[in-house]
Formats: sequence, C-alpha cells, structure tokens
Amino acid sequence: MKFAYRFSNLLGTVYRCGNLNFTCDGNSVISPVGNRVTVFDLKNNRSDTLPLATKYNIKCVGLSPDGRLAIIVDEGGEALLVSLACRSVLHHFHFKGSVHSVSFSPDGRKFVVTKGNIAQMYHAPGKKREFNAFVLDKTYFGPYDETTCIDWTDDSKCFVVGSKDMSTWVFGAERWDNLIYYALGGHKDAIVACFFESNSLDLYSLSQDGALCVWQCDTPPEGLKLKAPRGWKADLLQRKKEEEEEEEEEDEEEGERETTIRGKAMPAEQEKVGKVKYSRLAKYFLNKEGDFNNLTAAAYHKKIHLLVTGFASGIFHLHELPEFNLIHSLSISDQRVASVAINSSGDWIAFGCSGLGQLLVWEWQSESYVLKQQGHFNSMVSLAYSPDGQYIVTGGDDGKVKVWNTLSGFCFVTFTEHSSGVTGVTFTTTGHVIVTSSLDGTVRAFDLHRYRNFRTFTSPRPTQFSCVAVDSSGEIVSAGAQDSFEIFVWSMQTGRLLDVLSGHEGPISGLCFNPMKSILASASWDKTVRLWDMFDSWRTKETLALTSDALSVAFRPDGAELAVATLNSQIVFWDPENAVQVGSIEGRHDLKTGRKELDKITAKHSAKGKAFTTLCYSADGQNILAGGMSKFVCLYHVREQILVKRFELSCNLSLDAMEEFLNRRKMTEFGNLALIDQDAGEENGVAIPLPGVRKGDMSSRHFKPEIRVTSLRFSPTGRCWAATSTEGLLIFSLDAQMLFDPFELDTSVTPGRIREALRQREFTRAILMAFRLNERKLAQEALEAVPQDEIDVVSASLPELYVEKVLEFLAASFEESRHLEFYLIWTQKLLMSHGQQLKSRAGHLLPVVQFLQKGLQRHLDDVSKLCNWNRYNIQYALAVSKQRGVKRTLEPLDTEEDADASDDDSLHLLGMAADDEEEEEMLV
Repeated sequence: MKFAYRFSNLLGTVYRCGNLNFTCDGNSVISPVGNRVTVFDLKNNRSDTLPLATKYNIKCVGLSPDGRLAIIVDEGGEALLVSLACRSVLHHFHFKGSVHSVSFSPDGRKFVVTKGNIAQMYHAPGKKREFNAFVLDKTYFGPYDETTCIDWTDDSKCFVVGSKDMSTWVFGAERWDNLIYYALGGHKDAIVACFFESNSLDLYSLSQDGALCVWQCDTPPEGLKLKAPRGWKADLLQRKKEEEEEEEEEDEEEGERETTIRGKAMPAEQEKVGKVKYSRLAKYFLNKEGDFNNLTAAAYHKKIHLLVTGFASGIFHLHELPEFNLIHSLSISDQRVASVAINSSGDWIAFGCSGLGQLLVWEWQSESYVLKQQGHFNSMVSLAYSPDGQYIVTGGDDGKVKVWNTLSGFCFVTFTEHSSGVTGVTFTTTGHVIVTSSLDGTVRAFDLHRYRNFRTFTSPRPTQFSCVAVDSSGEIVSAGAQDSFEIFVWSMQTGRLLDVLSGHEGPISGLCFNPMKSILASASWDKTVRLWDMFDSWRTKETLALTSDALSVAFRPDGAELAVATLNSQIVFWDPENAVQVGSIEGRHDLKTGRKELDKITAKHSAKGKAFTTLCYSADGQNILAGGMSKFVCLYHVREQILVKRFELSCNLSLDAMEEFLNRRKMTEFGNLALIDQDAGEENGVAIPLPGVRKGDMSSRHFKPEIRVTSLRFSPTGRCWAATSTEGLLIFSLDAQMLFDPFELDTSVTPGRIREALRQREFTRAILMAFRLNERKLAQEALEAVPQDEIDVVSASLPELYVEKVLEFLAASFEESRHLEFYLIWTQKLLMSHGQQLKSRAGHLLPVVQFLQKGLQRHLDDVSKLCNWNRYNIQYALAVSKQRGVKRTLEPLDTEEDADASDDDSLHLLGMAADDEEEEEMLV
C-alpha cells in the first residue's frame, strides 16, 4: 500500500499529433498526447489521462456512435480497442501497415480504415464477447496513392474515401446493383477531407490547395438497389452457359470477329443506364488570390451545414454550405492547424496545433474560448509543489513558467517574463510566491494573487543561473551561477543583493536550504558540497568532499540528513551536523539506460556514463526518489539502502533511447537506416518531388527526442509524486481503491461484527475494528454512525495508534464527501484531544496534516467565495427593501399579507448568510 503508486495523470502536454474527437454529449474533447489519450471535460473543468499507452505515437482515434468504444491506432499500425466507460483495453489488433484514418459507420455495425492505397471495412465489435473483435469484411481498391480521409452517409449505406492522387472514391458498403464504386476528379492537389450531405449522396471534397468541389448525385439514398444474392452453383452454371454461347458464335461467324467485339463493347454504355451518376455543381477556392496557404484540416457539421477549415498558417474559416457564405475567420496560432473537430450541437470547435502543442476549443457564436491550453514548447526542466499540494509550477527551456492545478489538471497562469530557458522553480513556504531562475541572468519572484512579476533579482555582472532556492522563512533567495561558479544571495523584502558566496571551482549544479535551520547546501562540479551558515556572515560551515562531480542535492524534510547524486551513478548520504557520510547507494544497474538508434556501443556500456540528475525525499523522509537519463525512476529505502520499486515512465518507442538492444533490421551494408529520414518534413510542407525543385523550409529537420527525467518532486501530502520528462509532467498517485491492506487483523474482525457493535452503540470498538479491516466503506459507515453529541467522547477514547489512521481517512473524505460539517467536527475533536501526543511525532505526521490542510483550504476557498456572493446579494436586497420602505411610507401597503411576505424574504436571506458565515468560521 505504501509504495502502490500508479500512473494517475499527464499534465503539461495537451496535444501532440493525430485527430481530435468530441464525445457524444459534446461536453468533452478526446485528445491524443504522444502515446496516451487525455479526456478534457469542459463542463466540469477536469482533464484526465486514460491509464493505457500504445507502443508508438497515436496516429488516429475512431469513436463509436454511442461513445462507449474507441479504436486507437498508433504509427506502427497497432490498434487498441478501448472501453471509455471502464477505461480499459478490450482487444489488441495489428493492421500490418500505417493507418491514416479510422471511422465507424453511423449505425455502429462496421468501421473503415484507410491503409496505403486501399480502404478496409471491418465488422465492428458488438456487445457480446468475441474471440476476434475485428473481422475483415471487404477490401476496396481504386486509388493509386495513399488514402487520407473517410466519411459515411447517414444511413451507413455508402462511404467516401479521399486520396493523395487527387481523386475521391464513393464505395457501397453493401452489394448495391447501381453503385459499386464511383471515382471523382476535379482537384489539382491531395484530398484533405470529403463529406456527405445529410440524408443524401451529395458530397463535398476539399484538397490541399484550398479548392472545394460540390458534387450532386442524381439518386437519393433510397434509390440504391440491393444486388440479388446468388449461390456459387448458379454462378458456375451461368459462366458455363456464357462460354458455350461464345464458342458457338466463334464457330458460326469467324469472319465477323471484329464487328462482334465492337458489338460487345456496346453493352458497356447500356450498363450505365440506371446507375448512380455524379455531376459537379460548383467549385470554390478558400485561399485568396496570391495567398499560397495549404489547407491542413477540415470538419463539417451536417445538421447546421457548417464547414470549418484550418490552414498551415494557423488561420481557420467558417463557411455555410452549399452557398459557401463566409461566417467567420480568425488566426488562432502561428503554426499549422493539424486537426479540427465539431461537437454534436455545433457550438464548439476544437483545434489542435502540433507544432506548439496547443489545444483550443472555440465557441464561434459568442466568439470566445472555452478552452485554451498549451504545454511547454521545448522540454520541461524543473517543477515544484506548493506547500498544500494544490498546485504544481513548471519551468521549461522555452522560458515559460506555468502553474497547474492538480485537481483539474489545467494550467491557469503562464508567466513569460524570462527571455531564456528556466533552470529552477520553487515555492515559498506561504505558497503565494514562486521564485524562478533562468539562463537570461535574472531570478524572478511571481505573485500568485495578482499574477505579476513583483521582484527581479540580478547580479552585478551578467551571469547564467543554473539553480535557485528559498529559505524556510521566505526572506532569503539564493541562486547558483553556471559560469562564474558563485552563489548570489538576495533579500526578498528589499530585492537587494546581500552577499556573493565564492569558493566553488566549478559550475553550481544544485542548491537546497535546510528546512529547520538557515543553512544552505550547494553542490558543484568541483566534487564538493559546501554548507553555508546564513546567520554567521554567510561563512562556509563545512565542505563535504565527494569522489565525483555533484549533480543534485536534497535535504530530508526534518533537515537531519543530506543526499547528493554524483556523476559516478551514486547517491551519497551525509549527516550535515557532523559532516560524516552515513551511507551510499550504487545506482548504475538500477538506472537501466536504453540504446539510441545511432549509438555505436551497447546500452550496457553506455550506462557507465549515465547518472541520477535529480533527487527528492518522500514526505516522511524514509524513502528517496531518483531519476536521470533513463525512462526509469527508482524509489530507494534510505536506511536499508535497497531498491524498493522502479517505475517506468514511458513505453513510447517514438522516443529515442527506449530499447535496450539495437534493431538489426535497420542495419545494412551501407550503414544505419535511421540516418535516412524518409518522412522528413512531410507534414511541414518540405518535399523534394523532382531534382532541382525545392518547396518549403529546407532548414526544418526531423528528429526523435530522447527520453529523460529532468526533475522529481514528492507532494507534501505524500499521496503522489510528479516527474518532468520528455513526454510531459507525469503524476503518480496512491490508488487505494483496488487494494486490500488490513492493519493488525485477526479472525475476530469481520464486517458482521462491526455492524453488530454499531447496533449495540459500542462506537469506539466498531471504529477500531473497521480501521483494522481497513475497508473504506466500512470505516465511513462506522464514523458516520456516531451521533454528533458523542463525537467528543469517542474521539478522546481512540488509541494514539489509530488517531493517525482516522485523520488520514478524514483528509481523504474532504476530497469527495458532502458531509463537510460532520467531518470538520471529527477533525476538531481529534486534534483537541490528541494534540499534545501528535506534536511529539510531528515529523512523521506532517504528510497527513498537510493532506488534511489541502482539503480544508480547497473548501475554504469555495465557501468564502459563496459567502462573499451571498453578502453582496443581501446588501443588494437590503438596499432595495430600504427604497421600497421609503416608497411604502409614502404609499402604505395594500394588505398585511404583503408586509408579512416581504419580512419573510428578508429573514430567509439573513438566515442563508448566517449559515454561510458559521460554516466559514468553522473552516477557519
């Protein structure tokens, strides 16, 4: 239970590549993020990443009409059938090739995938269990180049497929007599999207050069005739009969062979009679004259006839079809719009821009953003938790500082004052100020109340800062220099430079303040860690000599131990008071680094040069997390110095250094195939179709980012930890729902005995047994059965060992329960009864108390907003009633009932305000 951390959420990255989808109710956006899928709930303001991952980056996602199933296909052609209701993988399938798009039929019985230059139709998985969920029904040939898009008619009788060979193909999903296939031309560039009109075979096709063709069909959907099914015997007899007739004709009229063939060619025209025909009604151009702007994505809402088109320049247009009236046009990004989706009501439009990792949801009628999220453009470098665990701040190489809400998963403020990469971020102990360091030579302090940069600390001469730390009082800010090897110390109040600490002979790699004393530890590449006393004229208190370069330093939460990660893959533990080494962990074999595609040496040999670059103690100080140039994060037990658990952050093979062994199929006599980038710049418009012809930006290059962990932090509550990696900000939390973890259990403790004790009003015994069984529902039943007037007595009679368990349960209950006042009384009585005993174990109980504080703080914020709103309403109501009173003195009330009614209204409002104020006082 203690180490049962599981992947919980992915923040910091909102969209990478692939297609966006809205759920059936239109309230959530499903966005592919690398090899994972995130669901953004726009109504409840939550984001949640599904606990599943593909082998490579996700290429396309197909959603079933009822919204319960999704088919997720990665770049390698491997597909996952996912149940969105229970958030689990139902089936694995491999399409044996790269799939461009996947689409379910509106009746949900079939789905089509475009693969290479063909389209394949499969039977969709039903509600009953099947051995093979994907059964191939038909394969459709026709296009000469890659197929790009699919759309179905409303009755699921036909579907249309667009291709890069500039043609659009209409296929029958059944064996129709008058429509087998129909090919449409008329375009001069690759087809980007094609859409059927509602309840019709009329369709629209859009090409990459911005051309829109309107096609009219002469046959309604009801006019499609089903081909009469014949058995194989009938087919064989018919074929034999035709062959015999041909032989007879050849024998009788050998001299007239030419005319017979010409005569036989005639029925081809006769066969066209009664067949489905298409004619082009109109052709429109979305690009203005002289504007060579590629169309990259499109979506069409059939009910309201709304066409949305996204372009490579970041502009999108809204048109009404078939009249082609421009409704709206806006530039939302300076990068190409990679995907567009419209929700079921047609009010919200989602845009994904893969270049900057942006996800936008636009309400076109009110012209406002419903959602506007963007991750760090480059990799994240550092992170920090707020003291109450509600917020996470991240800094990236793009110079941005972003603050994320851990409850909703959204970024709610971005600071862009830094002009170069951010190297360190930290919160002050109050949680209202963020301090950041950057390579631009500044250390900045940001206020989370007014969202502004209120302090900027600089050095006398320009220098690049590599790390930052703030002491426990929040008054002293220090930053380490990368080039001058000095540590600068400022005052938070005045912003003045207090001192410059010299002594290190290499770049400063890490700074950390002792949480209990004003002592600063600085790690450097000069193989030393120095301890500086902030009260004693910033003198060097101790110098700890190491065997290798120091890369990271961390104090234990109680300040009694110091951990240092070194370049030789070791973690060394020191007693800072006596400057004595108390232990070390050899982590070279635990790191397990992967082999890059272009590495000449094996992963085993390359691991010798790798090390842990970031450290973090757990909230109780018993364990330490370590990560570095690897996809693994290691959790060690400090005292025993053993590896407790290793977490794999990613299984995405689209990243480099993921595999342990080299893929021999990529090795040829001419060298490594990884050096040849076949798809380089294809999506960015870079292509060299003919010698001497150049198009697009030739400077853009395709590369595979390498997996690495840049920063790790435990939440102050101890319930979760976060890591910044190449994929984004990953959060791992304790999942206690599926785990049976009893405490001092024996045979006498059963659910029946607990309920029997409750019936006999032996509340203390029932609570003790419930917490020994450690089942959440039973513990909730036992606590809520205690009458409010007996809480004081029951809480005082609990043994000290169980008080911590009950407090932890109460802290978790504040996250989800509606019985706020009841649990507040329990918390208050427990802390009042056992406060002195708990104080003696303050270090051990700190995570539980902070978890409790996090829940209380959240409710305090919500209730205080409600109280302020009610106070405003009451003041307004009283002001209105005074004006009416003045009028009524001039014009007396008609009846006594009116007067009573007005008094009742004002009393009701005052009663609401009194209840709110009582609740707020209790929270405080």
